[in-house]
Amino acid sequence: MGKEDYPMRNFLYGCLISSLLLFPAYSLAAMDFPKGPITYLIPFNPGGQSDVEARMQQPYLEKILGVPIVINYMPGAGGGLAWSKFAAMKPDGYTVCGINIPHIILQPLSQKDIAFKTEDLKPLCLFESTPIGLAVKKDSKINSVKEFIEFAKTHPGKITIGMSGKLSGHHMASLQFMKMTDSKLTLVTFTGAAPQVTALLGGHVEAIWGNSSDLVSHETEMKILALGTARRMDVLPRVPTFQELGLMFYPAIDRGVAVPKNTPADITAKLEKAFLETVNMEEYHSKIVKAGFVPMGLNGQQSAKYISEQSEIFKKLLAEHNLLLQK
Repeated sequence: MGKEDYPMRNFLYGCLISSLLLFPAYSLAAMDFPKGPITYLIPFNPGGQSDVEARMQQPYLEKILGVPIVINYMPGAGGGLAWSKFAAMKPDGYTVCGINIPHIILQPLSQKDIAFKTEDLKPLCLFESTPIGLAVKKDSKINSVKEFIEFAKTHPGKITIGMSGKLSGHHMASLQFMKMTDSKLTLVTFTGAAPQVTALLGGHVEAIWGNSSDLVSHETEMKILALGTARRMDVLPRVPTFQELGLMFYPAIDRGVAVPKNTPADITAKLEKAFLETVNMEEYHSKIVKAGFVPMGLNGQQSAKYISEQSEIFKKLLAEHNLLLQK
């Protein structure tokens, strides 16, 4: 290259340097992501539905991503403790967190001390829905939803009912049920589904709002009065739906996984692909159905749209019960 070519050479070098400066650093980092273990944060106790799902997904994710998936737990505040801390974590893809609908919607709308907003959690996918059922102790004298309602109405507050977290799917089920039936229950809050079930089996509460997977696992140890689905579940064929009994009542909790909102798009896409590949596997699908879950399989964009739609529904419910924060 002669001296006359120097201006062109300098121009090309300048363009190269400028493009490197403009090219997002995270795109370069995403090329070899992940390079080490990924933490899968569970906002509830070990043994609950979020934990069961994560444990099912773990071996598939490790095979797809090629790194260890380390499951950690941070129970407290109905999941709010973990989501608040997670929202402020470094958005590098090395920590993902389980999310529950409606919990991540309800808490920022109704609690002043919650340090996250729903939009701080970027969903990778929503993988299942867990219908909620009503169950009582095995030795309870109550044998049907009708008897349950009658007793609750004639003995206001006498029935203690366990629920997983305040401002959770269980909490909303309690409020809806009491309003629909004009009854009063005494709500007992637990840090997760596992201790809630333990309390019922130990006779410490009279009833629980049980997640379908727990009802499947403990069917012979309690009386399941009804389930919040449109039709009976194949894994619980003897359990009637609330709809069958004249109540248009379909409580459920949807579960998925998220990253902090500022996680680079390239890294988000890799993680989303890994989770979707996992939850769409026939073997995995069969496992969760057998366990009592209802598969969803929504991608990140579909999940965000679904969460937005559910937010409008729950805003109205919170307002009805004077639980919506006033701005």
